[in-house]
Amino acid sequence: MGKPDTRRLDREIRLANRKLEAVREREMWPLNGSERRAIFAAMAGGSYRVVRGRSTDRADRRLETAWSGAETRLIAEITAMQTERQRIVTEAAAARSAKKSSGWW
Repeated sequence: MGKPDTRRLDREIRLANRKLEAVREREMWPLNGSERRAIFAAMAGGSYRVVRGRSTDRADRRLETAWSGAETRLIAEITAMQTERQRIVTEAAAARSAKKSSGWW
């Protein structure tokens, strides 16, 4: 038995890490639709208040909340994928061990 096939999962983990870095740099491409809408709504509300000469505190908080929510979602996805990868590796090791111990040599 060879190594367990985790290439696809490794690729997904790398992609999720790239998305996480992009979110931390405030790039829009890794966001899903609801996160994108929340960010645009917060920016529009802040822009409106700037034009009116008012404080943008609430819009800034909403914007920061949306970004941190996207970051939390990606961290959870990465953790889940890493857990799944570890489960696959552990199962393969257990199967390899069972196969080796079943022979009389």
